Amino acid sequence: MQAIILAAGLGRRLGEYTKDNTKCMVPVNGVRLIDRLLHQLSGLGLNRVVIVIGYKGKELKTYLGNRYDGMLNIEYVENPVYDKTNNIYSLSLAKQQLQEDDTLLIESDLIFGDRLFPMVMEAPEPNVALVAKYESWMDGTMVRIDQERNIVNFIPKKAFRYEDVAYYYKTVNIYKFSREFSQQVYVPFLEAYCHALGNNEYYEQVLRVITLLDRSDLKALDIGDEKWYEIDDVQDLDIAEAIFASGDEQLQRFNRRYGGYWRFPRMLDYCYLVNPYFPSLQMKNEMRANFDTLLTEYPSGMGVNSLLAGKYFGIRQRFVLVGNGAAELIKSLMEHTKGRFGVVYPTFEEYPHRLRPDQIVSYVPQNADYAYGADDLMAFYGDHPVETLLLVNPDNPTGNFISRADVVRLAKWCQQKGIRLVVDESFVDFSDDFLNNSLLDNATLEAHPNLIVMKSISKSYGVPGLRLGVMASSDVDLIDWMKKDVAIWNINSFAEYYMQIFGKYASDYTHACHKFLAERDRFRRRLDEVEYLRVLPSQANFFCCEVKPPFTSAELTRRLLSDFNILIKDCNTKNALQGRNFIRISVRDTHDNDCLVSALLTLGSA
Repeated sequence: MQAIILAAGLGRRLGEYTKDNTKCMVPVNGVRLIDRLLHQLSGLGLNRVVIVIGYKGKELKTYLGNRYDGMLNIEYVENPVYDKTNNIYSLSLAKQQLQEDDTLLIESDLIFGDRLFPMVMEAPEPNVALVAKYESWMDGTMVRIDQERNIVNFIPKKAFRYEDVAYYYKTVNIYKFSREFSQQVYVPFLEAYCHALGNNEYYEQVLRVITLLDRSDLKALDIGDEKWYEIDDVQDLDIAEAIFASGDEQLQRFNRRYGGYWRFPRMLDYCYLVNPYFPSLQMKNEMRANFDTLLTEYPSGMGVNSLLAGKYFGIRQRFVLVGNGAAELIKSLMEHTKGRFGVVYPTFEEYPHRLRPDQIVSYVPQNADYAYGADDLMAFYGDHPVETLLLVNPDNPTGNFISRADVVRLAKWCQQKGIRLVVDESFVDFSDDFLNNSLLDNATLEAHPNLIVMKSISKSYGVPGLRLGVMASSDVDLIDWMKKDVAIWNINSFAEYYMQIFGKYASDYTHACHKFLAERDRFRRRLDEVEYLRVLPSQANFFCCEVKPPFTSAELTRRLLSDFNILIKDCNTKNALQGRNFIRISVRDTHDNDCLVSALLTLGSA
């Protein structure tokens, strides 16, 4: 067995990374792709490794030098016209070597786990293509396979159909060819293809022709959950470094992304907090049906969107302001806030992060569950005066909840004291009596002009990609000032249309919230099975849990990510929770929640 590595390309899309080096010389987490690849090949007992070089080939040869002597017998084939040809020509230059032994054919811009080479070597079939089930990040050649794992068609980019993605597999660009297949089938077709269509093509096009003529014995081998990535540009490099980092470095890389985890489809994300049961399929289909219009047309300005938000929540247009997520509104509000600011810790820290430390008057509940009520706040802030008091209700990350009646009582007390009360009720629709717990009604807002209600639509309504939030108050001077402070077109047409049609699906939303409450109760009982977790009571769509020995919160977070591709929130960075070993776990659907519990139990029994 031998290996042929295609490494002649320019790698233009990697920009500065390939200015002075070929693509396979790019480091991923400090290790060059070519070194990682050759190290993986060195344990296979190969007769030789043939590297087809072109762009910066001299530099690659100099770098490799004799560093793999005694491990690999490396030979080189040079493509002098690498800038005018594609990889079909690079492979054709090595066609003689291809016919001299069974071959592993590998592209040099890949990074993958150590199990892939043993998988393909151990496969009983002589001709195998490693494939992975299609995911949204994948680009390039796809294949379709039959029930016997025969590749029945190669799908080039121009023939790609999104309606068929359920049937697609992506070629991993690692192949095993028998010597006989190369001699009798592949090389003859390769020569004919190049003669007919030229050298500016891809070697997989030859395989496509072979499969179309029904002369292929090429089997597909699905790599399943094994890690791999193809690095074509700087975004690919960034993602690959996150996937293939280890320990604390991997966790830090994912945390620094602050979202966008759809780029990692196999990850279970238990950090970001949304409704797992809404929007309904019918609502999504209506959005899809209007995609072309929403993509190509401008959204309305602030006036229309305030009208839509008012309709959405049943409040007056002049009381409400729409934001590009609640974060935009929080930023504007906090910049308009003066004086001392009361904060209950631990909490959602987007608010206090906008303040000077000397402005913050902090209250930390002195009990194991970090529980508090309206009376606790009135007692503490009666002795520690503030101009503004923040209540996140339910609170994040504890899930602590104060009833609507008590929040109204707190608002009246604040009004008497001349305190502005900011209530963030982004999670209130996850509380048990959610239909009666919101403060978003005209009577409540009018009776308490000192009250500001903030709500993230992303969280409870399950649409974080739309970036929608609202702020409401009968303090119309404040609302008018903030409308001028944020951009007039601060939300896009998709978000605007979502608000427009929501009313048709309000009953679906109510059903989704009831379904959520049942799942949260079930999930809580499952989490109680994990002996090293103490689960705090929660009225939100997450649980705050104390981690007990043998784990720490940091170690458990690392292990879940590295061993199970599950991301949770380590709360050690939260004020009042430093060094206390708390984690936060969101509530997803039944299947995902059971996957997490299974992982937790597995770690506990190891």
